[in-house]
Amino acid sequence: MTTVSASIVPLESGDRLSQPEFHRRYEAMPSVKRAELIEGVVYLPSPTRYTYHDAQAAIIRGWAALYVSRHPGLLVGNDATVILDSENEVQPDAFIFRADGGLREDADGYLGGAPELVIEVAGSSDSRDLHQKKDAYERNGIREYVVWRVFNNSIDWFVLRAGRYELKTPPENGVIESEQFPGLRLNVPAALALDLAGVLKGLD
Repeated sequence: MTTVSASIVPLESGDRLSQPEFHRRYEAMPSVKRAELIEGVVYLPSPTRYTYHDAQAAIIRGWAALYVSRHPGLLVGNDATVILDSENEVQPDAFIFRADGGLREDADGYLGGAPELVIEVAGSSDSRDLHQKKDAYERNGIREYVVWRVFNNSIDWFVLRAGRYELKTPPENGVIESEQFPGLRLNVPAALALDLAGVLKGLD
């Protein structure tokens, strides 16, 4: 059951709110663990399924965490609140950022600004991760954006060039390397096969 202060109107999917109002209502609903404001619209996701989200998220988070553990000055996060602008407050599945970069933690522990790289696990190419959220990430200057489209069995890696995202073409071996973080290589075939060992080996 969702609990909320009697003086606060609860969040509902589809509500159109400013980021400050969304944040105020979200903080008043401690039983809600994930809610996002994307281009001014509230989204309350359905319960997470293991096979179609969590298994993939675990692999991508382990991959990101191992890379960061080997590179001082970098930080990794997942599901943390990131306030991008006046219409967008998101909780990425995983992200990497520089400790001295543009992402900053406020007095309440929330992050504001743009991480250098964000990874999202999405259902398909119809997902908002490849539409509204992609537009918000592009506009806010997130340099690299990776989307794992589970039902399409595909991973898209976008790079920001001249203010617009361009899709990277994987080489023949299927291993894509980050432009922001040298040595951050993703073995796409291994990832799609849910082969964690194969994914982590790509960082060697």
